[in-house]
Amino acid sequence: MNYLRLILKDRTFLILLWMINFFGTIYGYMWYEGQLANTPAKFLIFVPDSPTASLFFTIFLTFFIFGKNIPYIEALAIVTLFKYGVWAVVMNLFMLLVNGSLSWAGYMLIASHGAMAIQGLLYAPHYKIKIRHLVVAAVWTFHNDFIDYVYNMMPRYSSLDLYMNEIGYFTFWLSVFSVALAYYLTIRSRNQIDLS
Repeated sequence: MNYLRLILKDRTFLILLWMINFFGTIYGYMWYEGQLANTPAKFLIFVPDSPTASLFFTIFLTFFIFGKNIPYIEALAIVTLFKYGVWAVVMNLFMLLVNGSLSWAGYMLIASHGAMAIQGLLYAPHYKIKIRHLVVAAVWTFHNDFIDYVYNMMPRYSSLDLYMNEIGYFTFWLSVFSVALAYYLTIRSRNQIDLS
């Protein structure tokens, strides 16, 4: 565990992780290009969920490399990285179940989004999140769910269109769990350490 902590704080590793997230974010926005072209301007910020989550983490890493903290971005990063990382993994596995097969891109998305979910959690001990920061992240996350499933701005998986109600229900509870997990790993854990 101490070895992992050293790696996570190693400057070379941090720069490599920053580059992976930076270019992954650009690729993610490009992946949404078709959907964004048909999205009303007022909803544009809420459509590319995963690349925006990795953008939050890239911003966190930029400051963390220089020994700075930005708690609002940290709260947005941990909640959205976990939520959309898990969401994409589950949706691609669901597509495999429904269609009986999955493209190479689907397996790539499972791997990259699984890693995305994990990386945000690994840095939890380094976040300086307080309740007010987590509240902002929660409002952003639930508002995004509202935009996605009330205004039909969710990421497009055409073969899953018949299951949008179920996916929306799953997504809501995934948001609840993501916020709760972020609280447990940051605010609650830090309070327990302070009391001991």
